[in-house]
Amino acid sequence: MKMKNTMLVVKDMERSRKFYWEVMGLRTLVDLQIHAVLTGGLGLQTEASWQGFIREDISYKGNDAEIYFEEDDFDTFIEKLTKMDIEYVHPPYTHEWGQRVVRFYDPDNHILEVGESMKIVCRRFLDAGFDEMQIAKKTGLPLKAVRAYLR
Repeated sequence: MKMKNTMLVVKDMERSRKFYWEVMGLRTLVDLQIHAVLTGGLGLQTEASWQGFIREDISYKGNDAEIYFEEDDFDTFIEKLTKMDIEYVHPPYTHEWGQRVVRFYDPDNHILEVGESMKIVCRRFLDAGFDEMQIAKKTGLPLKAVRAYLR
């Protein structure tokens, strides 16, 4: 078995496709009007069609899951977000292992997390004078992973 996509139910397909293009940089690969597949393996399904499939009520803003993205140029991405009408789950902050993250809602209140890539985190620590062992300890990554990120 192989997992293929993650799918989100959306109220307005065009609004959601536009959001994921403008904010997240995801292109539409397949557009079937009621279903779209975006780059990165994200699927969007219209609320009406999904309700027809499951024959159950749909609730939004459950805050029980997220779609996770990584960004190498975190500062530029945060600057981009400040120019948009975004509802934040929380403002950008730094986890104890050094990774900077931000969480916000898409137009249908699905949580999106954008985290700084761990490769960039390791490089930032190296530039700050940490050695490989110190980086591994700080990030919680195996030394082998730290070395791979720093290559």
